[in-house]
Amino acid sequence: MTPERTSKITRVLNLRQPDLAVVMENVRDPHNISAVMRTCDAVGIQEIYVLNNLIDKHKKFGKKSSASAAGWLTIHEFEDTEACMKAIKARYKKVFATHLGVDSCSMYDLNFSESIALVFGNEHAGVTEECLKYCDGNFIIPQVGMVQSLNISVACAVTLYEAQRQKLLAGHYSGVARLPEAEWKALAHNWGMYDEG
Repeated sequence: MTPERTSKITRVLNLRQPDLAVVMENVRDPHNISAVMRTCDAVGIQEIYVLNNLIDKHKKFGKKSSASAAGWLTIHEFEDTEACMKAIKARYKKVFATHLGVDSCSMYDLNFSESIALVFGNEHAGVTEECLKYCDGNFIIPQVGMVQSLNISVACAVTLYEAQRQKLLAGHYSGVARLPEAEWKALAHNWGMYDEG
């Protein structure tokens, strides 16, 4: 591996954000899924949770490819809501869903400097009631147009860049590794950093 490649992997791993995750619940369109994964990689998210209890399991996750963001992310797949949400709540302090409800807050009112997982739901039905039971709250992206919805990949991107903005201000992208050392080394190994030759 070239020094340049080693340097890039080190830089990317040092900017990963272990206290921010995305949950995709029953997201059907593979283009939306790929777009969400690219955005996650772009802002330094490592952990993605894919919950499919109403649609078939996706077939392409886990295949490592430099052309796909999936190869650089840790993807957890679940077919049971309770199991998925228990795993998430064991790792993250707060869980918020994109959901238009009477108690929903603005995306800008969320504190992204704390440990948080964000749930994005199906393109048509949104986040299920079952999943919402496990969430600490709901949020919306403020809009002033006639249509009060965004494509899931756009909604995710807008939210994650607000998260990145807040985390930048909080010093979370200083370049000092935030991943636990064992996880950092395991990812570096998986990405080929320690390969011979």
